[in-house]
Amino acid sequence: MKTVAIVQARMGSSRLPGKVLMDLGGRTVLGRVVKRVNRAVLVQQVVVATSSVPPDDAVASECQRLGVECFRGSEDDVLDRYYGCAQTFSADTVIRITADCPIVDPALVDATLRAFHENPCDYASNALVSWYPRGLDVEVFTIEALSWAWREARKAYEREHVTPYLYEHPELFGLVSVEAHCDYSQHRWTLDTAEDMELLRAIYARFGNRDDFGWRDVLQLMEREPELALLNSHVIQKPVHA
Repeated sequence: MKTVAIVQARMGSSRLPGKVLMDLGGRTVLGRVVKRVNRAVLVQQVVVATSSVPPDDAVASECQRLGVECFRGSEDDVLDRYYGCAQTFSADTVIRITADCPIVDPALVDATLRAFHENPCDYASNALVSWYPRGLDVEVFTIEALSWAWREARKAYEREHVTPYLYEHPELFGLVSVEAHCDYSQHRWTLDTAEDMELLRAIYARFGNRDDFGWRDVLQLMEREPELALLNSHVIQKPVHA
């Protein structure tokens, strides 16, 4: 059984174009994400899934520089891109990560994978109940569930966001929720805007631009320096169904 983490990444962004290749403490955002996901003990392979449009040639080049496999597929039908990538790399279990989450915690990746394996299910995530800070989302699902969604999903948002068909149909798929002990959803550690980047650069700088800190370390930082959260507190998360 092969477990593959697929990191979706592209240059296009309505609010911050090119964000995945922007500098974050001496590495690209994509480089940060790949390195952090690679630290998860239970992940056997990390693959970046980008689109086949010319602007994403830069993403493919960065993957080559990072020494990580790259799959190229549809720009807008990201579900099709994921399915093609999972098939190409013979994945039995798929982990979905987005490249705009440069604080993704390998310990949370492993925790979600353990919950997935310990509780017979088709889909497990720490985002079904949004108690973790925004930017730590991990989704794990079977290749069979992905194949089913790929065949049956018809709505545009289901194709763009990959997994809605799974978690919106609990009558079809077994779901497992991995939840934080408290509600930390007021924290925003994802990358959609210039203000988000300002905060992320400040966070990395506080940790010496290393990659070995976890989400609880960042939480403690925010408790010590609550003014940091003000950098992007006004940013509104775009809804999946928009």
